[in-house]
Amino acid sequence: MNYDQIFDQAIDRLHSEGRYRIFIDIMRNKGAYPNARCFHGHNGPKPITVWCSNDYLAMGQHPKVISAMEDALHDVGAGSGGTRNIGGNTHFHLELEGELADLHGKQGALLFTSGYVSNDATLSTLAKLLPGCVIFSDELNHASMIAGIRNSGCEKRVWRHNDMAHLEELLAAEDPDLPKLIAFESVYSMDGDVAPIHDICDLADKYNALTYIDEVHAVGMYGARGGGISERDEAAHRIDIIEGTLGKAFGVMGGYIAADTKIIDVIRSYAPGFIFTTSLSPVLVAGVLASVRHLKESSAEREAQQANAAALKRYFREAGLPVMDSTTHIVPLMVGDPVRAKKISDILLAEYGVYVQPINFPTVPRGTERLRFTPGPTHDDAMMRELTEALVEIWDRLELRIAA
Repeated sequence: MNYDQIFDQAIDRLHSEGRYRIFIDIMRNKGAYPNARCFHGHNGPKPITVWCSNDYLAMGQHPKVISAMEDALHDVGAGSGGTRNIGGNTHFHLELEGELADLHGKQGALLFTSGYVSNDATLSTLAKLLPGCVIFSDELNHASMIAGIRNSGCEKRVWRHNDMAHLEELLAAEDPDLPKLIAFESVYSMDGDVAPIHDICDLADKYNALTYIDEVHAVGMYGARGGGISERDEAAHRIDIIEGTLGKAFGVMGGYIAADTKIIDVIRSYAPGFIFTTSLSPVLVAGVLASVRHLKESSAEREAQQANAAALKRYFREAGLPVMDSTTHIVPLMVGDPVRAKKISDILLAEYGVYVQPINFPTVPRGTERLRFTPGPTHDDAMMRELTEALVEIWDRLELRIAA
C-alpha cells in the first residue's frame, strides 16, 4: 500500500478542480479593523482591508471586550484547568450561561468550545435519547448540523430549502407516534436568506415535533438585544433549542445552546462533546460576557452594519456586478466557477490589498462558487466604492459578464 500516493492523489484532485484551499497569513490591527497586515506571498507585512471576516460587528476589537479579557487574564490566568466537571467550571462560565439564557428568554444555556461542537454534540445526543427519532433537516443546513444528525444514527429526512410544502409532506408521511426533530438555520450564511420560522413552528405544533434552530449568523446581529432572527420575529418562545456561536457577531470564540433546564441537563449529562473536552478559557469567556452585555444594550453596531451591507449591495447592483439576492448582512457575489473565483480573489489581494476568500464546493454546490463579502460597521463609503471599482476592472479584465 502506497500511502503517500493516495494522499498525493487526494490533494491533486483538489488542485485539478480549482478548489484547493490556501489559508492567507494575516494579522488584524487592533482598534483599526477592517485594516490588517498580510504576510502572504511577499517580504514583510502589506496593508490590506478585510472583507470576509465573520467578526461581523468588530466586537473582537471592542475596548470593553479587550479590557475584560485583560482583567480576567491577570485575575485567574490563561487556561480553564480542565473539563467543566474537573476544574474547568469557573464563575465566568456560569455568568455567561445566565446571560445567554436571558438573551433568548430560556431557562438555561450550555457553553461549548465552538458552534460546530454545540451542533454536533447536541443533535447527536438528543436524537440518541429519543427512541426511533426522525430528524427533518433543511438541505442547506451547515456541515456541523449534518455531522450531528449523522452521528446520532437516527433516521433523517431532508427537505428542500425553505420549502414548507415539502417539509409538511415529509412530516405527514411519518408514524405520528415517533419522536420528531426539525433542524434548521435562521440565516443561511452563503446565500444570505432567512428561514420562515413561524411557518416551521406551525408545522412542528401540528406534527408534535421538537424544533432546533441554528442562529450562529444571527445572534448579536438581529433583534432589539441581539437575540437573533427568532427575537426579531418574536418566535424565540416557540423554539425548543436555540444554538448560537460566540465567535462571529460576539467576536471571540465558543458555541452554546439555550433551552429549558431539562434539555440543558440532559445534554450536559450525556453529550461526549461537552463532557470530555477542556472548557473554554475563562479569558475568552470574560470577553464574550462583555460583548453579550454590550450588544444587549447597544444597537449602534447592528444599525451601522446593516446600513453598510445595504450600501455595498446597492453599489454592486448599480455597477452591474452579479450580486445575489440577500435579505441579510451577507453580500454574496456569484462567479460560478472555482478557478475564476480563486483568480479574482488572488488579484484583489495582490493588486488592490483587498482580502476576500472564494467560497467553493463543498461549502456551496458546484457551479455556484462565489465571493462572500461581509461589510462591518467600520467599513466606510470610500472603501466600498474602491472595492466596487476594483471588481468592475477585474470582471472586465477576465471578460466576465457585467449586467447592462
